[in-house]
Amino acid sequence: MTTLTQRTSGLVQRRTEAIRSAAAEKEKESGGEEEEARRGEEEDEDKGDSKETRLTLMEEVLLLGLKDREVICKSDAPTGDVLLDEALKHIKETQPPENVQSWIELLSGETWNPLKLHYQLRNVRERLAKNLVEKGVLTTEKQNFLLFDMTTHPLTNSTIKQRLVKKVQDSVLEKWVNDPHRMDKRVLALILLAHSSDVLENAFAPLQDEQYDLAMKRVHTLLELEPEKESAKPNVNELMWAVVAAFTK
Repeated sequence: MTTLTQRTSGLVQRRTEAIRSAAAEKEKESGGEEEEARRGEEEDEDKGDSKETRLTLMEEVLLLGLKDREVICKSDAPTGDVLLDEALKHIKETQPPENVQSWIELLSGETWNPLKLHYQLRNVRERLAKNLVEKGVLTTEKQNFLLFDMTTHPLTNSTIKQRLVKKVQDSVLEKWVNDPHRMDKRVLALILLAHSSDVLENAFAPLQDEQYDLAMKRVHTLLELEPEKESAKPNVNELMWAVVAAFTK
């Protein structure tokens, strides 16, 4: 009884091993075919990725070219704004000319390049805040932060803020023209820079859901524009699109 059991179990074991071997060979063969097919798909994907990468690099080169173009002062006639007039003076007197990206850093007062400190606008944030205080939009307060006091500028005139927010909302809703070149340039620049600063959604927060979705959809339409292409169109402000490229791309 014991011998029969051993023989029977041995037969079953051999059959099992044979079945496993056959299955393994079959899987190996099918695996080879699948591997070849997968390799072909990967090659196609690589080709697609390389093509996509080339397109992306080309777009980056175009945008880099726009941001790296030198800024030339065509007119230094006073604008009536102290900061703008000072910026014009710097741009006119700077030789050799700087590019858009450099001027954004210099005129924002955020650069620490010791070789270019004489081109840098001083205390930009403080002077802008002071200007708004003089216009009655902000006020000046001292706020205590444990070990030191910090000067803050809370909003006092909410009417002006609401008027500006309403203007931005209307530009992408009731007054939407579906053409960036027909939009008011200041409003267009404000929308794009507000998005870059992550404050645009705050302006759309009071809207109803449908209005909010429509407004954001139209903003994304503006964000998808290629600054290089837009700057090449007739009668456009090339410098504005170069700044847009620097902030949004």
